[in-house]
Amino acid sequence: MRPLLAAAVALAAASALPAQTASDPTSFAASADVRARIVALEKTMKPGQGFAMAPLVQANGTSAALEYWKAPGKPAVHPDEAEYATVMAGSGTLVSGGTLIAPKLRFPGLVEGDRIEGGTTRKLAVGDVFLIPAGTPHWFGIDGKLVMLGTKIRTSGQRKPSQ
Repeated sequence: MRPLLAAAVALAAASALPAQTASDPTSFAASADVRARIVALEKTMKPGQGFAMAPLVQANGTSAALEYWKAPGKPAVHPDEAEYATVMAGSGTLVSGGTLIAPKLRFPGLVEGDRIEGGTTRKLAVGDVFLIPAGTPHWFGIDGKLVMLGTKIRTSGQRKPSQ
């Protein structure tokens, strides 16, 4: 009886998280999975490590990734990608817009600088949602920790709304 019960529990758990199929390529993570992945991501961080990220769901070359911040990074610009994010845990500050001072190409798709001048400062809390347009300087200040679910949206080659 016990093996039959274990098989029934395993079947119920598997059916609760439908997998991607040819007829439905949707990638899905239930809220319990998201919470567990946040805890697991934190456990992978070494002492003194300020940032970690891990894909959560993926489809057709696009992913939504968990970003776990314990310390601020450098101000940045993604020239060809907009950044859409939801704050999942913790709190911090977003500075966006303005001018990136002393920009340096870190690698294709990421320009970092020393600071932002003339940006707008916003407090971030759980549930906040933001969309940073491609080419917009931004920086995150961290209050202990800041966990976000973010998606980079490729914009190069797309028509501008005014076109």
